[in-house]
Amino acid sequence: MQHRHPKIFSGRSNPELAKKITQYLNIELGDNTIRDFSDGETWVKYNENIRGADVFLIQSTNAPPRNLLELLIMIDAAKRASAKRITAVIPYFGYARQDRKDQPRVSITAKLVANLLTTAGADRVLSMEMHAAQIQGFFDIPLDHLYAANIFADYFKSKNIENLVVVSPDIGGIRRARAYARRLNAPIAMIDKRRPKQNVAEVVSLIGEVKGRTVILFDDICDTAGTLTAAAKYLADAGAKEVYAGCSHAILSRDAIAKISEAPITELVVTDTLQLPTEKRIEKIKTLSVAEVFGKAIMRIHNEESISSLFDEVM
Repeated sequence: MQHRHPKIFSGRSNPELAKKITQYLNIELGDNTIRDFSDGETWVKYNENIRGADVFLIQSTNAPPRNLLELLIMIDAAKRASAKRITAVIPYFGYARQDRKDQPRVSITAKLVANLLTTAGADRVLSMEMHAAQIQGFFDIPLDHLYAANIFADYFKSKNIENLVVVSPDIGGIRRARAYARRLNAPIAMIDKRRPKQNVAEVVSLIGEVKGRTVILFDDICDTAGTLTAAAKYLADAGAKEVYAGCSHAILSRDAIAKISEAPITELVVTDTLQLPTEKRIEKIKTLSVAEVFGKAIMRIHNEESISSLFDEVM
């Protein structure tokens, strides 16, 4: 059976984004049922024919682990329903921070997840702003890696901020900061950070000049907001006129919202790769949608066209 349009289905982690993507593409969101048995087991059924279809499954794999397992079950069900091609669309790729053995006897969980997706039956993966570029090499199937840089850059350009400096919150983000600085025609600075233990960040020093300037901090993930708020306070104490922040994936766990509320941050700009619950949608947080970027990528994959322009990251 020939299908003219791609078949797009959503898991339960981010249905709002899935709806926005299908609205942008002007196609119907696929009809599927996902429910849990009383013992917690997940059950998936496609309520329409997908035999021979180009299927895209939208599901971020943030905690709890159920989100990842749900995606694997969705892939397996689509494979058994004879889908022609299955693309796992993972706006936020969970477990990406476990990408290497940084201490003895730990798992490289990002590689394990890549293996699980392949074994379940995914033919390709489409994701955004993975924590480490080398994760692309963990996959034995095609992976398209999108960036949110243009979305953030366009937003901050519209603000016409004067005397701007882009700041990387750590040495690992300097490449990202350079990309944003080029788009915003601004100089860069960097914070030297130490992590005495997981989810704890300490600012040691600042490389660059921020006194009297408006600062934009860019990071890929905001989890407990410890790094972000510590950096914002340090920059304010160093004489920054105003501090903005942008992060692609707003996990905002534990007391992150309280920290952000109290921090000297004018605005935290995030994307909707993760669906923020109502209680976390505070006035300081501005959400930009990545639906158009994912929609364009899905259609180009479906039409066997290049999507390189969508994941271009200017260096």
